[in-house]
Amino acid sequence: MELEFSGEVRYWRGPAPYHFVGVPARESAALKAAAAAVTYGWGMIPVAARVGDTRWTTSLFPKDGRYLVPLRDAVRRAEEIEPGEVVTVHLTVGG
Repeated sequence: MELEFSGEVRYWRGPAPYHFVGVPARESAALKAAAAAVTYGWGMIPVAARVGDTRWTTSLFPKDGRYLVPLRDAVRRAEEIEPGEVVTVHLTVGG
């Protein structure tokens, strides 16, 4: 399954600071339907992700019925992304 969507980069202080992009509701519903076949526990879904020219592997976090895409600092630096910006994310489920 492949998905592409745009979303705002949000900062989360949490115990370990991270930046995330929320997956929209419609795409989250499609991911939830496919999750049983690919999840490795706690609802985490492995994906290959791309923003701009930067690709990486990660896992989507379930949150309030939707999913979050974590943006590594290396990705944000390479693409010059700041919190509050809207970015387009391309995901390939299962990596």
